[in-house]
Amino acid sequence: MEKKSKIKRIAVLTSGGDAPGMNAAIRAVVRCGIEAGLEVYGIYNGYLGMYEGKIERMTRKSVSEKLDRGGTFLGTARLPEFKNEEVRLAAIENLTEYGIQGLVAIGGDGTYRGALSLSKMGIKVVGIPGTIDNDIAGTDFTIGFDTAVNTAVDAVDKLRDTSSSHHRCSVVEVMGRNCGDIAVWTGLAVGAEVVISKETGYNEEEVLSIIRKASLVKKHAIVIVAENLVDINELAKTITENTQFAARATVLGHIQRGGSPTARDRVLASLMGVKAVDELINGASGVCICHRGGKIVSLPIEEALASTDERILEKYEAFKKLF
Repeated sequence: MEKKSKIKRIAVLTSGGDAPGMNAAIRAVVRCGIEAGLEVYGIYNGYLGMYEGKIERMTRKSVSEKLDRGGTFLGTARLPEFKNEEVRLAAIENLTEYGIQGLVAIGGDGTYRGALSLSKMGIKVVGIPGTIDNDIAGTDFTIGFDTAVNTAVDAVDKLRDTSSSHHRCSVVEVMGRNCGDIAVWTGLAVGAEVVISKETGYNEEEVLSIIRKASLVKKHAIVIVAENLVDINELAKTITENTQFAARATVLGHIQRGGSPTARDRVLASLMGVKAVDELINGASGVCICHRGGKIVSLPIEEALASTDERILEKYEAFKKLF
């Protein structure tokens, strides 16, 4: 049934780092919007595309066969200059030219801050959390996180085979510069001996003690490290020199961003896309869509960004009890 709405035209963009499931979210926004009687536009390359006027009307066909694709077919880019009011004003002028009255912005905290600024300038904006790091505290899960963890787990499982054969310790760096969710979830899933993240901290002697203990009962050991916290090559060297294991360092890197999204990410993205359109139709602005306690809800962006996130520490406490 067509919903009545004062909004007639909306747009959707993806910004910041890409994440598996973004295409599913775009698809949901486009199809739900069209079903509600709206014109829906896609903005290419995020806020940069908004600034440059790279805007195109979407149809149901535009998003066909996109559900299972990783990345984002709309493209993404970073535009630090978007923090400048004159840049935002030029971007808003392009939206006005197309008659666009509402925007769905899919991305991480940088995307949210841009969306919040637009909202304060009179544009109706709803954010959807699309980032593999799971670093939006207002939501239990972000789009792309589940896929990234599964990719990391698959890679570490393969490394375990060779580590066990050669009696080694694998030191594996995963993504998550400002949030250790990928590291802790991967560590739990692969049975790692050690997880090092911003939240868990790093104590070299403690790490070496745990690895020595593992060498008494296992043929291999696994250390998971969140990016940019320690030099994993130096850590591998230290483990080799001070334990019974020869350690090898592996950086998983951007393979964690790619790949077909898991079923969980596809469903989460689809539900969030539908909710975002409903929020715009109902007149909301400056809010983001969150998964909280098994429900899809909306939350003021400012509140989501300011939330204290204790989830990772709870997981790490469980991790420590297992090893």
